[in-house]
Amino acid sequence: MSTSTALVTVAEFLKLPEPKEGRLELRRGEVISVPPPRWRHIDLQDRLATVLRLQLGHLGRVFWEMPFQPTLEYEAWEADVGFLRNERVATLSEDKYLEGAPDLVVEVLSPRDTMREMEERRTACMANGCKSFWIVDDRLKTISVTEAGETKDYGAGSKLSSLFLAEDLSVDDLLR
Repeated sequence: MSTSTALVTVAEFLKLPEPKEGRLELRRGEVISVPPPRWRHIDLQDRLATVLRLQLGHLGRVFWEMPFQPTLEYEAWEADVGFLRNERVATLSEDKYLEGAPDLVVEVLSPRDTMREMEERRTACMANGCKSFWIVDDRLKTISVTEAGETKDYGAGSKLSSLFLAEDLSVDDLLR
């Protein structure tokens, strides 16, 4: 005897009550409970968002825990840090998530994250409007940047460059 579980749509997901702790995400039609981030994760998010605001604030908005729908029906996530150009910010609806991916997505690896999950996120984001996708690995002190179908890895002692940045960023300064 087989059992099947119906996939949850974004419309159904939006009607769910907020959890008492952490947050919910919708992944491939399945509701996933995500625990609150640890202090180091929050510190990195803040540092990255601050640096990006300084470099990109005139072009658009930088958000922490930015909710979006990389695909239209069965996905709803939050980017650790996301950037949207001004023209896209103007199209946002107060009661919906951003449809498609932010222009820039930054994911800070947590102990529970897998590289497979990050690869799936990167693929979905790049296929749905994202121009730059970063994976920040504090443990290894690396930042992986994907743009225009190419991924570059930046480590300690290197300078990160990205199509949105006016100047290169020191990986050491970002991951101190």
